[in-house]
Amino acid sequence: MVEHDAHSATREAYDAAATTYDQLFRDTLRDRPLDRAILSAFAEVVRASGDGQVADLGCGPGHITAHLDQLGLAAFGVDASPAMIELARQANSDLRFDVGSMAALNIADGVLGGVLSRWSIIHTPPQELPVILAEFHRVLAPGGHLLIGFSASDGPSHPTQVFDHAVAPAYRWSPDHLATMLRESGLAEVARMVREPEPTDRRQFQEIQLLARKA
Repeated sequence: MVEHDAHSATREAYDAAATTYDQLFRDTLRDRPLDRAILSAFAEVVRASGDGQVADLGCGPGHITAHLDQLGLAAFGVDASPAMIELARQANSDLRFDVGSMAALNIADGVLGGVLSRWSIIHTPPQELPVILAEFHRVLAPGGHLLIGFSASDGPSHPTQVFDHAVAPAYRWSPDHLATMLRESGLAEVARMVREPEPTDRRQFQEIQLLARKA
């Protein structure tokens, strides 16, 4: 019997929404100079710490993976949704894209110079996140960097909060709480970027990007 858990439901939901998602977010970086800046900084620190491959985990249709490639990184993408991976391969035939789970990556220990997790943890139930953070730590080489993006909760008194994501149930995180979880997983925070919502944004959540380094 196959267990129909939250991960299966999320994968099926993204399979169904893949084409629409691709159309909506194809140019997601165009009007986001701060996001482009932190991705450039991420690329620079990865190169400075020894280069190595970079995994874009939860890559969706591959837009950001392609951007990392343009920044000079040896980037590849992993996503749980086969439909997303098919779109990524069609759009970027020269790049590698694999179907996979962040909780059990088919990547050897300590081989990556960087891991990008851009809003890919938001559908992970809080009790399961330590397993994924441990995987991030496992696949990174010593000195490798993680850039992780997510929506902030309403304050430190709310370590996590559920929100009404259009595709599947999702969670916001307290930045300090998540930074502590990273530290407990062996990933020390180096920097963070906090982006305040625009007045016209439907959700008035801060967007957080944490840069962390494996010792």
